[in-house]
Amino acid sequence: MPNSEIKILLACLDQAYDHKSWHGTNLRGSIRGLTVREVSWRPAPRRHNIWEIVVHAAYWKYIVYRRLSDEPRGSFPLKGSNWFDRPHESAAAAWKADLKLLAEMHKALRAAVAKMNAKDLHKIPRNSKLSHLALIAGIAAHDLYHAGQIQLLKRLSNEK
Repeated sequence: MPNSEIKILLACLDQAYDHKSWHGTNLRGSIRGLTVREVSWRPAPRRHNIWEIVVHAAYWKYIVYRRLSDEPRGSFPLKGSNWFDRPHESAAAAWKADLKLLAEMHKALRAAVAKMNAKDLHKIPRNSKLSHLALIAGIAAHDLYHAGQIQLLKRLSNEK
């Protein structure tokens, strides 16, 4: 049974990703029901689309998981880092696979946090300048930042 600090962090992660919360739409809610056409739309050339934001969010969940778990680099399922070019409108199976990737990265991250002790929260992992606590709080904020960005992109695409 995790201690109270860990429970709070797990609640923050969950609310930012897929649990009901007071602040409005979370990351999972922002992409619920979207079509491949909708997630592939770009507001301008060389600007990210919703699909790329989703994979970016999955990647950073993986990075935080990796730092918390002291896992080696290079185990993210996609080649590359940070931003990934995604297929376009005819790729429904690829979109579903990337949604599954996001869910799997969240589940792995959540499991790593659940295994922690409060005393570990102030440790700074190898190859990081930030504590475990800062990484966990930051990844929850990252989800919410991108949820808001996705909400804005959806509105902009409806105005085109």
